[in-house]
Amino acid sequence: MRQLKSLPGISHINSGNFFLIAGPCVVENLTMPLEIAITLKNICHRLEIPFIFKASYKKANRTSESSFKGIGDIEALDVIGRVSTLLNVPTLTDIHSEAEADLAARYADVLQIPAFLCRQTELLQAAARTGKMINIKKGQSVSAQSMAYAAEKVKNQGNPNIMLTERGSMFGYSDLVLDLRNIFIMKKFGYPVVLDVTHTLQQPNQPAGVTGGLPEMIETIACAGIAAGVDGIFIETHPNPAKALSDGANMLELSKLENLLLKLLKIRKAVQE
Repeated sequence: MRQLKSLPGISHINSGNFFLIAGPCVVENLTMPLEIAITLKNICHRLEIPFIFKASYKKANRTSESSFKGIGDIEALDVIGRVSTLLNVPTLTDIHSEAEADLAARYADVLQIPAFLCRQTELLQAAARTGKMINIKKGQSVSAQSMAYAAEKVKNQGNPNIMLTERGSMFGYSDLVLDLRNIFIMKKFGYPVVLDVTHTLQQPNQPAGVTGGLPEMIETIACAGIAAGVDGIFIETHPNPAKALSDGANMLELSKLENLLLKLLKIRKAVQE
């Protein structure tokens, strides 16, 4: 957890609790992210959970080219930057190319490498050179052991501020499964390990061209992750997932988050005893 101490605005870092990365899948408009972030910050403050706000500024990886991709790069990044400034919380967004690393680093505190891109050497190196914390998502077909080399590509650029995120492994063409052994393996590398609960429950490559999901299993997967010793939990959340413009099928309804976190805190306490 020592890496998180460098994040501007991070709070409750000495509480002994897991940290939370949460927010909407994508910036849908100019006001929604801030509204969600306020609710998330208030919940995390009450529960003494370190909080990082997450939102993609654009969706570069969609099944169908007709799917929503964003409101505009600069417009969305500016929204993310305002969340950080107004609420004094660290923010995270994902990048997809070397050029995007420098651009996103002007607005966000954590740069996330999407799972499909975790082996892209020059992308990892460009992200590392920004000096920001880098969250590398484990690819759906990548072994936990090989993530040591992904982290090494960042560290060798002089940037030790790294997180590794488990987000499920492909099971056939249209489903993902969570292998809890990956958490145990990646924790050995010395970096905070995060469980991406909601993306682990995706059902990609659906015939309709829209990714499906199993949100009814969010609590089960989150509880398993905390019991397995993850340092952080990643959850995409929305006031009304049915109306979300991206990944609504596997997001958690915002009103249900606090009760879930309370359960997870009880498990965390039991594991630490």
